[in-house]
Amino acid sequence: MDLRKGYYQVRIAEGDEPKTTCVVCYKAFEWLVMPLGWTNIPAAFCTLMNKMLHPFFNQFVVIYLDDIVIYSTCMEEQLDHLRKVFQVLRENDLFVEKEKCSFAQHQV
Repeated sequence: MDLRKGYYQVRIAEGDEPKTTCVVCYKAFEWLVMPLGWTNIPAAFCTLMNKMLHPFFNQFVVIYLDDIVIYSTCMEEQLDHLRKVFQVLRENDLFVEKEKCSFAQHQV
């Protein structure tokens, strides 16, 4: 599964927006979500994903940046694992990019 607009789904902590200020054409702008291209953003995003899905590591989940691989031994187990992961994503207001997802594949 691939998260829709990966980093852009993650809000900057309330009160930290002024730390993200940049000036463009004599106007100051503050980021409200994680921007692409900043040095620590991939690490911060990985930390977030790891904390959210940690209970499922070494059971049925592998994460690489904004990609989530869910593995199972049978279809019933796959559906149960998908429900669990979708529940965690929903609770954290994260959404997948439907067009970039593949479900019930025999290999990746």
